[in-house]
Amino acid sequence: MTQRILAEQIATVATSHTPVPTDVRAMLHRVTLDAFGLMLAARQTDYIEALKASCLDQGTATAFGHGSGFTVQDATLINGTAVHGEDFDDTFEGTPVHVSSVIVPTMLAIAERENISRDRLINAMAQGSELICRLALVAPTAIHRQGFHPTAILGAFGASLTASIAYQLTPQQTASALGIVGSMASGIIEYLAEGTWTKRMHPGWAAAAGIKSAVMARSGFEGPRTVFEGTHGIFKGFASDSIQADFAHLETFGQEWISAGLAFKPYACGTMTQPFVDCAIQASKQFKLTDVQRIHAHVGEGTVHRLWEPLEEKRRPSTPYGAKFSVPYCIAIGFLDQKAGLHEFTEQQLERQDLKDLTAKIDYSINPDDPYPAEYAGWIDVTDNHGQVHSFQQPCLRGGKKEPMSQSELDDKFTNNLLFAGLQSNDVQLAKDSIHHLFYSEQNIRECLKTLTTIGGKR
Repeated sequence: MTQRILAEQIATVATSHTPVPTDVRAMLHRVTLDAFGLMLAARQTDYIEALKASCLDQGTATAFGHGSGFTVQDATLINGTAVHGEDFDDTFEGTPVHVSSVIVPTMLAIAERENISRDRLINAMAQGSELICRLALVAPTAIHRQGFHPTAILGAFGASLTASIAYQLTPQQTASALGIVGSMASGIIEYLAEGTWTKRMHPGWAAAAGIKSAVMARSGFEGPRTVFEGTHGIFKGFASDSIQADFAHLETFGQEWISAGLAFKPYACGTMTQPFVDCAIQASKQFKLTDVQRIHAHVGEGTVHRLWEPLEEKRRPSTPYGAKFSVPYCIAIGFLDQKAGLHEFTEQQLERQDLKDLTAKIDYSINPDDPYPAEYAGWIDVTDNHGQVHSFQQPCLRGGKKEPMSQSELDDKFTNNLLFAGLQSNDVQLAKDSIHHLFYSEQNIRECLKTLTTIGGKR
């Protein structure tokens, strides 16, 4: 076990006003753009309407796309849920964890109320993002194996650190906030059993918990400083002990930035399904459905319990949301439609007979050489009606560090998401300009946010 008190060390580094590198600032701009587009794209979904209906009190905070009138906690929950709701948001390569769906709602909620400088906004977002990514590397796959969602657990700490810096807490208060949020972090992955909605809310809940922990610490409430490495710390409670925790990733916090390389998803489905969609699209250029006898996928062992089993449920997902975490479905939709966007995961799609026919032909085996979680790769073998086997591989996550999404591609994704939300082209440009101003202009932060609050309608 490390001899350092990690929360204290991280808090000291994070509150030291270290300049944020230009590539990290660029990443924050890109993830905020992506997140805002997704926030608006989900604004008319049934799960967001249910969250809005659950609000007990009124306030002055904004749920973007719905106007003001919400409490800070409710607005943050709604915004984070909307960003992550279609599983189209950014991800981290090393072990899957989502950053913008936690950090962006946290920062927007605070900056809407407080007079925050641009440097403080950027530093707060950068430090919180970095902590989430480093926590994900402490024990890769261990949190998933234990039955928890890494974004739900680790995201709470990133939100807490972001909020602590935004509120200008001392290092001691910040360490306490991290300790406090450890008792707020939650999020199991049992949603997989029936394709229900709880995973969608995990980032928003984490963001709201992060804000609350910082405010509590500022008010004098104390939390355990050994929340990370302690005998009863988070890696004892939330991570399988089959994976040895390596706290070096936390001990070196502040020495280099690993969060600058966040990946952007080209498809609206789970992270590890993405390379298989690419493989299926490759295969569709050579074969028709009637040509295919079998599709066999070679997969990483750590993905099986979430994306492949129970196999019959994955072949016939119960819900459109469950389909996003079914590799058989994602392979089939990629093969048949050559895309996997927001329109490809609906009740109507689930009833398609050609999809059912193809998913019934898809199976898998564990590839002991699969690079997961260090890399996210795809490999399928298509057996044709003559018994010949044809292999298709995608060696990495498109949109990630090896094949990054260009700014033009990201802009197109942003535009398409806002058009999907029913916005006009002038609103799309206004939103894009306002987000740019958050990071690269002298315009007051709250003025930038006022513009964003007007886009998309009212409660």
